[in-house]
Amino acid sequence: MPDSENKKTTALSLALKAVFLAFALAAGFVERWIPFEFLVPGVKLGLANVVVLSALYLFSWRAALEISLLKCVLIAVFAGTGASFFYSLGGAILSFAIMAPLIQIGREKISPIGISVLGAVFHNIGQILVASFIMRTFAIVTYLPVLLVSGVFTGVTVGIAVKILVKYIGHFW
Repeated sequence: MPDSENKKTTALSLALKAVFLAFALAAGFVERWIPFEFLVPGVKLGLANVVVLSALYLFSWRAALEISLLKCVLIAVFAGTGASFFYSLGGAILSFAIMAPLIQIGREKISPIGISVLGAVFHNIGQILVASFIMRTFAIVTYLPVLLVSGVFTGVTVGIAVKILVKYIGHFW
């Protein structure tokens, strides 16, 4: 491949990752405006996870991890707190650690919905672990069943969106 082709491919890849990051940030900010917490405190819809999980299907796992981590950092800088950054980061890392290998190993066996549900559950577990460390108590784990139920619900919703999005974008990829 000529050098100019490599530069075009690199520039296109970088631009696509930037677009995905922008969508993840926009989804993260929009999610903060949706009054979903009145049902279950601390629960969010996981809109930004649509972008991160789609990136896992469409890009390399490293590119998707970059998008996920940058999303955590930038949302914390512009709209969060130190504690919210650590909760978000803990959830994102644990969620990513389960979703990335599952997509690599079981892409044909596990649907985006199943992977999303597992990602949501592990995101909640990661946040509870961070919360127990920050609050210096393991008692917060008693809240985990509530988060796991909500994680299944939001995971299914995110997974359906990812399944549709990846199928649609895959036609152009």
